[in-house]
Amino acid sequence: MLASLPQCQQRVEQFMTDALAVRSITDDKLLAAMRYSLLLGGKRVRPFLVYSVGQMLGANPADLDGPAAAIECLHTYSLIHDDLPAMDDDDLRRGKPTCHKAFDEATAILAGDALQALAFELLCSHPYQQVNLASQLELVKQLALHSGYNGMCGGQAIDLAHTDKAMTLAALENMHQLKTGALIETSVRFGWLCSGKTDENELTALITYARALGLAFQVQDDILDIEGDTATLGKPQGSDLEANKATYPKLLGLEAAKAKAQMLLAEAKDALSVLPYDTSELSAFAHYVIARSF
Repeated sequence: MLASLPQCQQRVEQFMTDALAVRSITDDKLLAAMRYSLLLGGKRVRPFLVYSVGQMLGANPADLDGPAAAIECLHTYSLIHDDLPAMDDDDLRRGKPTCHKAFDEATAILAGDALQALAFELLCSHPYQQVNLASQLELVKQLALHSGYNGMCGGQAIDLAHTDKAMTLAALENMHQLKTGALIETSVRFGWLCSGKTDENELTALITYARALGLAFQVQDDILDIEGDTATLGKPQGSDLEANKATYPKLLGLEAAKAKAQMLLAEAKDALSVLPYDTSELSAFAHYVIARSF
């Protein structure tokens, strides 16, 4: 595992814990459900990318806390809603009962809604030190754009519409670029926006890296759905197969899916190679994404 990943996880979790601690208590149960899902653990892939890209480009680390926490709040809201009976109907998330199982469906829906709202509140209220107003506005715009119809939500809609239906490889990749890749791309954009950099060629290289990384992440998820185990994954192993969803192993075969992950890793590293910075941490993270067991 990357040496810096645990530090990023600890930093964003402390920031999120503090953010929830200052919420005025409207409803104890709702706040408990928000805290339960947000602080349940997880890889914190998206916050890590915010911190890693931002610090590589010279951003003030304190300026990255709000965006890193915001994207994790948005991601957690999506997980809560994805787990609901109307979506994927999952009982286990990160090794614990899903939010609607630990509480109830109505509370889970509200907890997801509240975390989505909190994400934008954190972006707008964070006391930035070196991020200008135009970049702060762009942070909000990018999160809205990549979490909505043309991003994560659109990808989830495609996923639901194609359960039990044939899907081409191109369609599968488009779905995952939206459902998974959009927020990974946003994380990289957040780091760049907080740095004050203006070279669009550098941003293009980072986005290319993020898109390859997002697909590699999903390919590995699909592989783990076959080769992993429930205890390690923290969610039901084989759930995609049981739901008859389109996956990379299903379309390509397991060995070809593994080769696809390696190809995407190479694409990600190639994109980094043009940047005039020390990209070793981002390169190591790409390796981690396809070597992980959960």
